[in-house]
Amino acid sequence: MVINLSEQHSLVSNWISELRDVEIQKDRMRFRRNLERIGEAAAYEISKVLPFIEKEVQTPLGIATCKVLKEQPVLATILRAGLPFHQGLLNFFDQADNAFISAYRKHNKDGSFEISLDYVSCPELEDRVVIISDPMLATGSSLVKTIHFLKEEGRPREIHIVAAIACTVGIEYVKREEPSVTIWCGDIDDELTAKGYIVPGLGDAGDLAYGNKVQM
Repeated sequence: MVINLSEQHSLVSNWISELRDVEIQKDRMRFRRNLERIGEAAAYEISKVLPFIEKEVQTPLGIATCKVLKEQPVLATILRAGLPFHQGLLNFFDQADNAFISAYRKHNKDGSFEISLDYVSCPELEDRVVIISDPMLATGSSLVKTIHFLKEEGRPREIHIVAAIACTVGIEYVKREEPSVTIWCGDIDDELTAKGYIVPGLGDAGDLAYGNKVQM
């Protein structure tokens, strides 16, 4: 299943437009905050499909029967661009366990690249709901490699992927490799360049959030 959060009118579309805007992008704090807000909106939408149970809560005047999450998900993100996006999810799933993955494109001289995965820190994953956030779902290679690596640590019951902007090519690749995942997107673009960048996209989310990097 693929859910495009911009298909229905909401504030998500406003925040996506600001993420894309080259003038607004000059304000790094605003760029990070918009990623965080989209993460919050995605967390709210994902919560609707998670299992709930009834719980009796003592109030000052009596007992209230409330619906609460049956269990907390595991929130995973791909460093570094995913950090503000991850924080938005964590603001809502504030009792969740967390996982962090260092997966990045290692470029070759001919312009091609490979996905390098150097570091993973995660809790118990067996039979749990895992939500993986990455602002840009371009080729889908880093996300698929991340999922395969996490599955070596445990077999999640459900996997949700959250992206601010996704490309149809990447979505198709992820669904082909991992057909059971659910993908939540702030918006979807159709074009991917030969170097694996989304068009119109928004540029390099990590650089816009934290400054230009020196590519090694």
